[in-house]
Amino acid sequence: MLVADDEAMVRAGVRAILARDPGIEVVAEAPDGHEAVKAARVHRPAVALLDIQMPLLDGIAAAAQIHRELPGTAVIMLTTFGEDDFIAHALQAGASGFLLKADDPRELLSGVHAVAAGGAYLSPKVAARVIAGLRTGRLTNGTPLHHSLERLTEREHTVLSLLGSGLSNAEIAARLHLVEGTVKAHVSAILSKLAVRNRVEAAIVAWEAGLVGPS
Repeated sequence: MLVADDEAMVRAGVRAILARDPGIEVVAEAPDGHEAVKAARVHRPAVALLDIQMPLLDGIAAAAQIHRELPGTAVIMLTTFGEDDFIAHALQAGASGFLLKADDPRELLSGVHAVAAGGAYLSPKVAARVIAGLRTGRLTNGTPLHHSLERLTEREHTVLSLLGSGLSNAEIAARLHLVEGTVKAHVSAILSKLAVRNRVEAAIVAWEAGLVGPS
């Protein structure tokens, strides 16, 4: 994976946390968004962990570029900020996860594994803000997101609800007794029919439409 933060001490701390997990390998570091995009192009990591506020190119702009050029690289935003605007912009940039630096280190490991497996991950604090934002319309500009759910098949409804619960393609496949390729096809169809960019936005649709319980 790729770790990008303009503070060397933060990068060292993140690497130390990730080193606890033998299933995670850091292949590159970057001190700014511009270098993060360059490193992602070279190494094509499964996951890119980006700080939001970085020089030259901020993390959100870098996330959008990586998402556009390297769809096989999932992006997690890591920041000290939890304001709704940052969350909304990160999701719009195609981020698959959002963590706060104040989160428990275990959240970082969980988030990396979740997005690497094709899932989405919001730390509990961020998820709470997203749900609150949906209730007030701050994250959707007051526009209902479930208007196109009628275009989904019954199976796609089921997949969307499981996706909204944070399950990866493999976990959904196991739950529904399907092959993973079939689930991937369902997810692609869901994203297209809902006109959303990624799994996180689809999950937000599921939450807003009441397909996912409060837990």
